[in-house]
Amino acid sequence: MLASALGLIVLSPVFLIIAVLIKLRMPGPVLFKQKRMGKNNRPFTIIKFRSMTVDHHGSTISVKGESRITPLGAFLRKHKLDELPELWNVVKGEMSLVGPRPDTREYTERLVDEERLILQLRPGITGPASLKYANEEELLAGVKDPVRYNDEVLWPDKVRINLDYYHHRSFLRDIQIILKTILP
Repeated sequence: MLASALGLIVLSPVFLIIAVLIKLRMPGPVLFKQKRMGKNNRPFTIIKFRSMTVDHHGSTISVKGESRITPLGAFLRKHKLDELPELWNVVKGEMSLVGPRPDTREYTERLVDEERLILQLRPGITGPASLKYANEEELLAGVKDPVRYNDEVLWPDKVRINLDYYHHRSFLRDIQIILKTILP
């Protein structure tokens, strides 16, 4: 939590620049907020920089090159800058720096048996599944049915990876994940 608060302070000039750019280039709010499921499957509101058009009514699955992703949004997503406001979620205790990415209720309700152990963890800004699928939008852009591919291939693999993280998490492993996220 202290590292996140420090990150918010140190990165505040970056936050300001991104916020101004979004306001100048993308009509609508600067921030994107969405209900996600946190530790013990409790809902919370995740905060990100907005990278899509307002009122697009699209899927929760995003694909590289979609028209609903703005050019500025594509840049923010590519460099993971849209995720920076999640540091506030960490400060509030809703997320941690490392852990499974928080899913929508639709996905957490699909977890069965031992998979539900993942919900005992605080969700993270980054994690082993995030690292493996850092190019997820590109992968989805290369398949005929992105939602189906996500639901049948990517999401089950992420669940497996997150369950492995649950069983083998450690401070040292978290540090390695953070370093791999920052210095790819």
